[in-house]
Amino acid sequence: MISYEIYSTGFGEVGIAADDEGIVALEFHSDKRPMRLQPDWKRQPSELTDEAARQLEEYFAGERREFDLPLNPRGTEFQRSVWDELLRIPYGNTCSYREQAEALGNLKAIRAVARANGANRIAVVIPCHRVIGADGSLTGYAGGLEMKARLLSLEGSGFVQQNQLL
Repeated sequence: MISYEIYSTGFGEVGIAADDEGIVALEFHSDKRPMRLQPDWKRQPSELTDEAARQLEEYFAGERREFDLPLNPRGTEFQRSVWDELLRIPYGNTCSYREQAEALGNLKAIRAVARANGANRIAVVIPCHRVIGADGSLTGYAGGLEMKARLLSLEGSGFVQQNQLL
């Protein structure tokens, strides 16, 4: 069974879902962008969703740089390899889709890497917000570009605001 709960945080509402093996989803939740629930999920907090919410609040408060949570992301082998690579991007750093594809050993996979990043359902913990454009600009983010900018600013990462590009 997958249980989930919606938590209020300093960065807005966050939906966290987990099964017996780990976190399966962590998504920003709002009227404009509701958590993508599955029919078999049950709204019921668990020790793991509560722990994830606690660690997330520590991160938002600037007190945590790494998460210590079991993860159970759902995806293809390629997607999981992309998400594993995201976990290697240190707090406060960024990379481009090109750099991520190079790290995976397949420069021709830039678009596939971007799609896999977009399919990541465990926001923040699997830090797809740390992937930016090659020119330093913000690129798509499921939580919205404003949230991506807030997360990168929290971490002290450099990026270019969209309105600053020529």
